[in-house]
Amino acid sequence: MLWLVLALLVLVVAGAYAAGRALAVRRSVGARPHSRPNQHAAYALIWAAAPAIALMVLGAVTAGPVTQTLMLEGAPEAVQNLDPFRRQAFMGDAHRVGQGLEAQQLWEQPYAELLPAEGRRAHRIEATLSWGGAAAAILAAMLGALFALSQIKASMRARNRVEGWIGGLLFACSVVAILTTLGIIGALAWDSLRFFQSVPPTDFLFGTQWSPQTAIRADQVGSSGAFGAVPLFAGTLLIMLIAMTVAAPIGLFSAIYLSEYAGPVTRAVVKPVLEVLAGVPTVVYGFFAALTVGPAFRAFFNGIGAQLAGGPLDGLGQYLMLVQNQMALVAGAVMGIMLIPFVSSLSDDILNAVPQSLRDGSYAMGATQSETVKRVLLPAALPGISGALLLAVSRAIGETMIVTMAAGLAARLTFNPLDTVTTVTVQIVTLLTGDQEFNSPKTLAAFGLGLTLFVATLGLNLIAQRIVQRYREQYD
Repeated sequence: MLWLVLALLVLVVAGAYAAGRALAVRRSVGARPHSRPNQHAAYALIWAAAPAIALMVLGAVTAGPVTQTLMLEGAPEAVQNLDPFRRQAFMGDAHRVGQGLEAQQLWEQPYAELLPAEGRRAHRIEATLSWGGAAAAILAAMLGALFALSQIKASMRARNRVEGWIGGLLFACSVVAILTTLGIIGALAWDSLRFFQSVPPTDFLFGTQWSPQTAIRADQVGSSGAFGAVPLFAGTLLIMLIAMTVAAPIGLFSAIYLSEYAGPVTRAVVKPVLEVLAGVPTVVYGFFAALTVGPAFRAFFNGIGAQLAGGPLDGLGQYLMLVQNQMALVAGAVMGIMLIPFVSSLSDDILNAVPQSLRDGSYAMGATQSETVKRVLLPAALPGISGALLLAVSRAIGETMIVTMAAGLAARLTFNPLDTVTTVTVQIVTLLTGDQEFNSPKTLAAFGLGLTLFVATLGLNLIAQRIVQRYREQYD
């Protein structure tokens, strides 16, 4: 049925376009038209497609609730007397039976006898709504096309009207994006406020113990929980610094080489190979960190520890011999490898955007190529490079899979790269995994962490924007 409806709509819309173009050509004979025939045709197409699409979207949104309401109103008394949860389950099974599928659970009498009849009724209701919605959409398309065709004449400003529709669509998309952002912020702020009503913000922001395990029910034995997020902030900062220590110099130097030193053949080979790293899923990096990099680092440090044990540095040697696969250094190093393409590709594009006249002027004054890069290109491209590094920092802060597989879940207040740590994003995922009680501080702590992370990222963006504006005024 869906394909039939879509085919009819396409025929109506295509017919409106063809008829609008033909009518515009015919009515412009002997006159000076304001718009081209294709613009009149586009006007007719918009008036045919827009009402149909609006009705189809409205039908898709309201079909489920309307079906549930009609099913409940005509349901037998035995079904209406069920508790809401079982009634919803019965309606869902009736829907499945109506589609020719099996019910998800076994129903006792009399519900087992009622299920086939209710399934057939659900199928009839859904078919009626579907056919009615399809007929309404096709009728709306035809009426819209007829209205648009009645408006077409040589003096009509079809181009302005089509551009007005396009401008309205772009404005609507912008409004949706803004409202989505405001909705996310509002949801974070509301649930974070509920969390901070149970946990003081000072304890959350400055506490050094993170143990969110709490008793969900009053009769359940459990801990009262500790929600000091400083260990999470420290772990996030530590892994981010390690990752940027790897990604920033390698990515920037790679960009300088590809932009200024590499020949066309070398650039054509090296740049795509380097950018392949950006397409690797993060879970693959996590497996690489857990199965390859982690054991290699452990063997390296254990070997150094074995050599130091028994000597003047016996304590350090004993510590290094206890190093395990999961550590902040492993997660940060692999994350830095993942971030290299972001820094390299963006920095390369930024360096190539620097005017060639700056290079030529530097060479004309006797500067070498390395001096030109250091004293001319890098200062001129500094705003863009700062943006590339900020993007890498944001990606490092928001990474979850690599940290989970390579750094562990232990919330420790440490800056030792050989210890297991955790990050804010990992704890958000952990807190929201599985069945949760959204009236518990344990679950609401995820929203507090999310709001804190949002504020921190916003602050980084504002600082970077200020830096970019300052240097852009200097070099533009």
